[in-house]
Formats: sequence, structure tokens, C-alpha cells
Amino acid sequence: MRDVVRATVTLGQPGSRLGSCGYEDPQKRSTGKGRPGRWVILGLLVLGLVLTVPSGTRAHDIPTDVLVQVLVKPTGQTLRLLVRVPLFAMQDVRFPQIGPGYLNIAEADSELADAAHLWIANEFELYEDGVPLTGQQLVAVRASIPSDQAFATYDRAVAHVTGPPLSDDTEIFWQQAMLDAMFEYPIRSDQSDFSIDPTLARLGLRTVTVLRFVLPGDTVRAFEYRGNPGLVRLDPRWHQAAMRFVNLGFEHILDGVDHLLFLACLVIPFRRFRPLVAIVTSFTVAHSVTLIASAFNFAPDALWFPPLVETMIAMSIVYMALENILGVRLKRRWLITFGFGLVHGFGFSFALRETLQFAGDHLLTSLLSFNVGVELGQLLVIAVLVPMLSVLFRFAVAERAGTILVSALVAHTAWHWMSERGSQLMQFQFQPRVPVFDLALLASAMRWGMLVLIIVLLVWLMSLVFPQMEMEEDGDVAARVKPEA
Repeated sequence: MRDVVRATVTLGQPGSRLGSCGYEDPQKRSTGKGRPGRWVILGLLVLGLVLTVPSGTRAHDIPTDVLVQVLVKPTGQTLRLLVRVPLFAMQDVRFPQIGPGYLNIAEADSELADAAHLWIANEFELYEDGVPLTGQQLVAVRASIPSDQAFATYDRAVAHVTGPPLSDDTEIFWQQAMLDAMFEYPIRSDQSDFSIDPTLARLGLRTVTVLRFVLPGDTVRAFEYRGNPGLVRLDPRWHQAAMRFVNLGFEHILDGVDHLLFLACLVIPFRRFRPLVAIVTSFTVAHSVTLIASAFNFAPDALWFPPLVETMIAMSIVYMALENILGVRLKRRWLITFGFGLVHGFGFSFALRETLQFAGDHLLTSLLSFNVGVELGQLLVIAVLVPMLSVLFRFAVAERAGTILVSALVAHTAWHWMSERGSQLMQFQFQPRVPVFDLALLASAMRWGMLVLIIVLLVWLMSLVFPQMEMEEDGDVAARVKPEA
């Protein structure tokens, strides 16, 4: 057969030299010229075989949306981890099927256990007092129907996973079935400090995990996150929560380009210590007030509110940049900064909506720690910007011209942001509603009244602290940044 293939290919080659009997010239054959090499022919045959393989034999596509449910509870010297994962997320595992694609429950035990080991067991790293837990055991695994509600509580989930399996005659398409598994870990005490590092994001393009930690007293800590959240302390101490949120605040201010540009606008005309103290303090106090208020549900929960805040943040940058161009005095700057700081505080709160669940019982501590992280990030930015601007204005361009140039570039960028965010905001339809005068409206009005009173009180206190700075700095700063007549 190989000779036939070789002869056929040779005959098909244009310009091949054949003897009178139809065979190749021995000299040509010995040199290997004038015909494809043996490895080329073999490669073409393999390519043809690959192209003719039915598409149904390819690996499963990565699912788009996957919802995972996890329950964790330490009891005595054992920690139990219960997991529910959709069967279709177990890629490359071939579950036995019957009929038009029904899961063959009677013969699926082995594949279910393999899927639990392959896709679940290695995706959890649990810690007791910072030490990784070992000795993981797969205690039970089973298939479930999607409408099953056993994972609503820990006790029901344990009874369900360890109870009788589905009947062999249950007709359920394998893509709709759920895999339930229970693992156990030996621990020293159920009073220890437990944490978990799950890595289930690979199950789908968007993996959402609902994790509930049941404390020995049956208090439940609920978490919901996307992808891989990193190390999660299931019942954090106050200092652990504080450290996590300090890091979060520090990273957030450095990752937020709009906040950085706003901070740059504050620094450009005021690069000395005393005016920066007044400006940064007013910004810090203002965003702390609205951040804490938002965390305690003072902010509106309407869908249009986040786009409105983002648009106003861009507007604040445009205003500050234009004010730098036209000229600014310290008193007006710290007052305006305070007003815009209130807006930025709501913006900061959006970054905390999903993260506050990791604060445990330490909500206020976490909020204050987040603010500390933000301030540390601001100080770092100021420490970098002030020397850079001083060098720029001293050796590259005059201060007045440099202030106008840099502020104009910032204003141009922020103007585009404001236009884009404003367009998104205008897509919402605002329909006025007649308020219902009841106790709920009265309570809401009282909360907002208290917030306004706090803001007014803070402005009054700062106006008592900053006048001395204004008198010392206004003359010098205005002379440097105010345009000449």
C-alpha cells in the first residue's frame, strides 16, 4: 500500500521523469529530488484524518455563566466543605448517558467522583490559624436535579448529600444536572481562625460563587463574589479586616485615573505644605462622610445614581482644571474641594459594595481603614507630583504657562469622560413620583437631615481652622497663578 501511495503521488507530480516501464528514474529516486518527502506525505495524511474527525468528539466548550454554592462549617475536630457545581462546567469529563442525552445515574458514580477530584478538590485551599489544612477526604458525591433546594441551609445540604441518591429512572439531561460533593478536613478546634482561598474561576467565563460560613453558634457569614477573590477570612478579626481594607483603599486610589487627575488639579497651583494640608483635609473629610453614609444605605439605590456620580466626578475635574487656568485662591479652593469630595465619596463607595461582605462584624473599622488607605495613596501621589511639577516649572516651562498647559490637557481628557458618562446617564428615563407621606418617608428625611447637619458642622469647623493659612498663603499663591492683566 505504501508503494502504491508513493507511486500515485509521484505520477501526480508535474515534470517527473519516468522510465519506459513507468517507474521512477533510480538516480532521481536515490537523490530524493522531484517528489515530496516521506514526512511531507505522512503529514498530509495526518492532517486529512484530523479534518475528517467528527466535530462532536471535540472537548466541551467553556461555559459562559456558572453559579457555585459552597457551605463551610467547623464542628469539633472536623471541618466540612459542601459544594454544588453544575455538571456542564465539568469540562472533558464524559458522563454516561442514555436515550436522548439523559444522565445514566446508575452508572455515573465513578465519573461523578472523578469530576469532584479533578474540578473541585484541588480548587480550595483552607487554613486554620494561617496553617494550610491537609488530609482532605471526599466523603460523599451525588447528582441532583436543578430545582433541588437542599443547599438553602447547612443541615439540609448534609442530609441531602449523604442521603439516598437519585432514582435510576430519573430522566434529566446531563447538562442540567448538578454535582454535589462533601469534603472533610481534620482540624484542631472549631474555635480557630479559618480562611479559604478558592480558585473556581476556571469553571466558566463568569463564575459566581455564593459561599456561606456557618460558625459553631450557627451564625452565618455570607459571601458572594466573581472569579477568584484571593484569601477570604471567614470570620476576620478587627485587625485582619482593617489591614485588608487599608490595602484596598491604597490600591483603589492608585488605580482610579479620574481620582488621580482630580488630585493633580488640586496640586498644580498649590505645591506648598500649608495650602495642601487645607485642601487635602477638606477632600478627605468630605469623601469620608459620604462613603460612610453610603455604606449605611443613605445613598439612593436607583440605577441612575452611579452614572450620575461618575458624570459629576468628570465634571469636577473639568471645573478644577478650568479654575487653575483662570486663577484660584485658597479659600475658594478648599470649599469647592469639599463639595466635590462629597461626590467622590459616593464614587469610592461603589468600589466597596461587593467588598464590605469581607468585613465580618467590623463594618465601621473597615470603612475607616479604607479611608486610611485612600489617604496613604493620596500622600504618595502628592509626594511624587509636587517635585515633578516643581522641576517642570523650573527647568522646562514657566509656571504660569505650565499651569495652563497641564490643566488644559487634564480638562480635555475629563471633558471626553463627562460627555461619554453623560450620554450613558441620559439613557435613563426619569419619571417624577409623588412621594407617599408615611413613616418611611419621615425616617428617610430625618436621616438626610442629619447628614446635611453633619456636613454643615464640618464646614463650619474647617472655616475656623483654615483662616490663618488663607491669610498667609493667598497672597503668595494668587501672585503665582493669577493671570496678568
